[in-house]
Amino acid sequence: MTSNDRYRPGYHFTPPAGWMNDPNGLIQWHGRYHMFYQHNPHEARWGFIHWGHAVSNDLIRWTDLPIALAPEPGSPRGDGCWSGVAVDDHGIPTLVYTEVRNGVQLPYIATGSDDLVTWRKHPRNPVIPGPPEGLEVSGFRDHCVWREGDEWRQIIGSGIVGQGGACFLYRGRSLLEWEYLGLLCVGSVGENDEMWECPDFFASGGRHVLVLSPLPLNQAVYLVGRYQANRFTPEVHGTVDGSADFYAPQSFVDQQGRRIMVGWLREARSETAQLNAGWSGAMSLPRLITLRADGRLRMTPAPEVETLRSAHITHAPHDLAPDTVAALDELHGDMIEIATTIDPGTARRVGITLLASPNREEETRVIYERLPGRLLIDRTRSGSGSSDSPSVALSLDPGEMLDLRIFVDRSIVEVFANGHACLTARVYPTRSDSDGVALFAENGIAHLISFDAWLLSAVMKRS
Repeated sequence: MTSNDRYRPGYHFTPPAGWMNDPNGLIQWHGRYHMFYQHNPHEARWGFIHWGHAVSNDLIRWTDLPIALAPEPGSPRGDGCWSGVAVDDHGIPTLVYTEVRNGVQLPYIATGSDDLVTWRKHPRNPVIPGPPEGLEVSGFRDHCVWREGDEWRQIIGSGIVGQGGACFLYRGRSLLEWEYLGLLCVGSVGENDEMWECPDFFASGGRHVLVLSPLPLNQAVYLVGRYQANRFTPEVHGTVDGSADFYAPQSFVDQQGRRIMVGWLREARSETAQLNAGWSGAMSLPRLITLRADGRLRMTPAPEVETLRSAHITHAPHDLAPDTVAALDELHGDMIEIATTIDPGTARRVGITLLASPNREEETRVIYERLPGRLLIDRTRSGSGSSDSPSVALSLDPGEMLDLRIFVDRSIVEVFANGHACLTARVYPTRSDSDGVALFAENGIAHLISFDAWLLSAVMKRS
């Protein structure tokens, strides 16, 4: 049961029960934030996909609402209502999404009531009969829709056999009639790139950004480049999050003009454990997205997260001696935020130990390696889940300090480094006393410049 599961997050959004994957239809409507999500309400594993729905006033405290979209009665396990977006069609809330019937992926739309609670699938569905003719594709699903002048534009994720992942570009004078314009972009962003899932395309800082979740890479990446004459030309390639535990992100612009991104945090424990728990999947913290001068994405936690803070712990600057672990005896917990700045000095590796038992037989370590310049989460001794160590490139310029924002939420460790490198891991400690925090340096001296931590309040119900 969900109420007895110690790993159920306290402040990352989770479904009331059952399975959750991709965030869908992120939108602010009449001042309130709405998040739809891929959902199997029947059990904690993929299948019979519906659209779940939650609403929030602050991006942090969510209230679950009735299911928005459901598969047709009697549909097989693999059919259902797949990923898509929400748009404002001249005052009418509208969902553009993929519906799968008898294994065929087709674009559908649904229109909603003004409170976004009741949805009606349009009688003219599907609004596009299928992928462009004459191409052998590996999929035709997931949508990004925007206005361009007085017309709509949308891209649909796909892959072309022999060419790699692809996004098909369409235009429409309405959301019911679409004309194929050609390939927005096609190619490879990883080994054996076959299919681009969950494309998200938007303008930022005078350029355009294409966020993708390619298969079989199974990791969210982004391309930054130029969008001209219905074609996107990538110039910069980056990683949204270095872990496969973070996937299928979607972004939207709120009424303050902020671009906000949310991603799906997959479980890293067995299917049996998920079924026994009765729930699966969480959403990341909301991230603010802007474009840096060097073409990389700047990603920082939305400031609304700070409303969760309670008790505050701080440490004065001091040296971190080589090959020692300095326990922070006054800081314990499995729902905490840490903000720290560290000068790596001469240390080969420096970092923070989280969710540690007193003897450190069980622990999760956030590590910065000065050479070759990367951030990793070492979960070889984290508990009962995956034991690999996801990583992301992070090279510091001469004189640049290591700036970390770390969020621990029971089974989630979410790390923001230097405003642009992000890394997430799901962890499942088995000991009741695995709640310690420590600092360490290896093979050299590092210097703690600042350290602040807060205990965070739970806002998600356990059942």
